[in-house]
Amino acid sequence: AYFTSFLLAFSITANLLFVLQPLAIRLGLVDQPNHRKHHENQIPLIGGMAMSCGFLLAVLLIDLPLSGLRSLFAGAIILIIVGVLDDFRELSARARFGAEIMAALLVSVGGGVILYDLGAISLSTNTVELGFLALPITIFSIVGVINALNMSDGIDGLAGGLVLIALFSLALITWVTAQEQYFWLSLLLIAVVIAFLGFNLHFPWQPKALVFMGDAGSMFLGFILAWFLIRLSQGEQRAITPITALWIFAVPLIDTVSIMIRRLLNGRSPFKADREHFHYFLLNQGLTIPQTLAIMLGLAISFALIGLMGLYWKFSEAMMFLGFLSLFVFHLVMMMFVWQDFSKISLRFILLFNLCKKYTNKMILS
Repeated sequence: AYFTSFLLAFSITANLLFVLQPLAIRLGLVDQPNHRKHHENQIPLIGGMAMSCGFLLAVLLIDLPLSGLRSLFAGAIILIIVGVLDDFRELSARARFGAEIMAALLVSVGGGVILYDLGAISLSTNTVELGFLALPITIFSIVGVINALNMSDGIDGLAGGLVLIALFSLALITWVTAQEQYFWLSLLLIAVVIAFLGFNLHFPWQPKALVFMGDAGSMFLGFILAWFLIRLSQGEQRAITPITALWIFAVPLIDTVSIMIRRLLNGRSPFKADREHFHYFLLNQGLTIPQTLAIMLGLAISFALIGLMGLYWKFSEAMMFLGFLSLFVFHLVMMMFVWQDFSKISLRFILLFNLCKKYTNKMILS
């Protein structure tokens, strides 16, 4: 039944992605090219609907108790509906955040998925308890993961690839710890994401993306991923430490928090879209989309492996946290330097190159 559910999740998603394309174009559920989006033609925004349908229908075949997942499914359905509405006609930030907070409240208050502590990240090795801040920090974290994934959805295959890497990490963890329910749930999500990437990635026979996941897809996947990371990192029988969760989701988290800080420092809204993400920086250096995607996913795999090694080799949580914080600060400083002074840096390098060339010519002539 489990393997059948995996195949069902994949096939439902793939078939919906194929069937819904002409309908989405007819209804206007498409992504239009603009100054930030350089794809050609209209791209159907049906990835979220297809993946959520494939996942939720396949879950019904699993012979596992699902009563504890009701709040998760309820929150996911709310976000899918709001995401589809946002894809049809862009909603206000207030409406989107309201839906995300409602979904987060459902799984935290209704489902008991709460960040009670941050692990032993202090130098004293004591567990950092959140106390009365547990619920608001949980809500903030869930909303943060949802929006980090949404903001990483800038090039074909990136958001889906980042989720896939995180899910493979979680599947490995739940397999090692023999948590059967979470293991099969992660596998079903892997199945629907793989099906989606088959329509979203570039291949020799498919030079452009056929579909996008849209806000419905990024909100759905971000929400369930946040649920996984919190659920598995809390309690006496936790499968991972909270700092491991950060490493597993490091690339979208670091880039999103970094860009929001830079926007605030420049006097802009932290939620105002621009092209200053790390993947856009790589594209601006002349890299192709596949090359940029390979670098981003390579970094995500590396950071996830660091998190897993720290977990299974029993590295100090404080040391792992310090390493993560150092990585974040490095990224923030580097990106501030690049975006603010790149033109000056380029000019200096050109002047230096010309001086070296002139000096070399004189040496040759003499």
